[in-house]
Amino acid sequence: MKKRVAILGATGSIGRQTIDVIRQFPELFEVVALTTNSNVEQLWKYACEFNPRYLGVSEKAYAQARDLLCSSDYALLSGKDYLSTIATLPEVDVVVVAVVGFAGLEPTIKALKAGKIVALATKEALVVAGPIITSLARKGQLIPIDSEHSAAMQCLVGERQEDVSLLYLPASGGPFRGYTYEQLKNVTVEQALKHPKWNMGPKITIDSATLMNKGLELIEAVHLFNLKPEQVKVVIHPQALVHAMVLFKDGSLKAHISQPDMRIPIALALAYHQRLPLNIPAPTLQELSSISFEEPDEETFKALRLARNAVKEGGDRPCVLNASNEVAVESFLNGQIPFTAIPEIVEETLNKIPFTAQPDLETLQEIDAQARQTAKQLISKMQMT
Repeated sequence: MKKRVAILGATGSIGRQTIDVIRQFPELFEVVALTTNSNVEQLWKYACEFNPRYLGVSEKAYAQARDLLCSSDYALLSGKDYLSTIATLPEVDVVVVAVVGFAGLEPTIKALKAGKIVALATKEALVVAGPIITSLARKGQLIPIDSEHSAAMQCLVGERQEDVSLLYLPASGGPFRGYTYEQLKNVTVEQALKHPKWNMGPKITIDSATLMNKGLELIEAVHLFNLKPEQVKVVIHPQALVHAMVLFKDGSLKAHISQPDMRIPIALALAYHQRLPLNIPAPTLQELSSISFEEPDEETFKALRLARNAVKEGGDRPCVLNASNEVAVESFLNGQIPFTAIPEIVEETLNKIPFTAQPDLETLQEIDAQARQTAKQLISKMQMT
């Protein structure tokens, strides 16, 4: 039986690579539904290739999609809840959640409640509502696509929770590794988007440059693997070959090593527990001999410290962190604020939003909106000075 797949965010970086994996194994997977926020032309190309039963687009792209995607072979969905509608379709077995940011939260929750396997690339869902999501997921129902969390999951298979001492999350260091704070003040959007190892979308690439991406992954790992914040340690690993390491209480260390290629964790998530022949070369002995690690500079790249503090405080702090960061990153990409202002906006927003200890989903949605509004006000104020 083929696995029937819905891809939320099919035209983004993870979505495109998911399509690439499915294209290689047509005997294993059937594309049932695809969505995009705005790239209707690319969605149309995928629709012609895979003939899915459902397509979904945002409200702002609906008019263009209605004119371009003229066919009776599929249903075109839009509106406020189109992602959640597609995530809960009875014809779907696996939902790949690869939409950017907070938008992935509700469809993730709805898919889990509907009993779907969720291959999760949208880390913000677990960052914002980790306790809610993990309480809904049955064993084997929530599979991470993040390279680091996929690697950690593989290192932890067959191990006892009480035997884990430390999880290491490697970070490449991004394009500005070794920069001083003064140097960071003058970096451009073009420089920040040139990641040395990974080919990713704009938002996650900027998060990697500020190290916020690794901070979000730290929060995600705490929830995914039921760890304490102090059990997750970020290390800089410029070669990007080691994707996770787990230290056990007997002093042994397990590591997951591969080329930096997102098709590896995507294929594992789609075919779990099966490994697919991807024809991706393994690291050579020469490459392995160059592996190195170093401590992150949290004074210069303070986003990582903000994220660690947020998960330690708990409650709504990760939600505020995520929302304000999304707003700040978008403002940087639009040329409205300097690179160094991103963590400053996040920190000030955290200081201004009152703490809520145990928010439910509705409260998190309200806090997300409040944090975004606060961050926008801070950015406007910054532009006026």
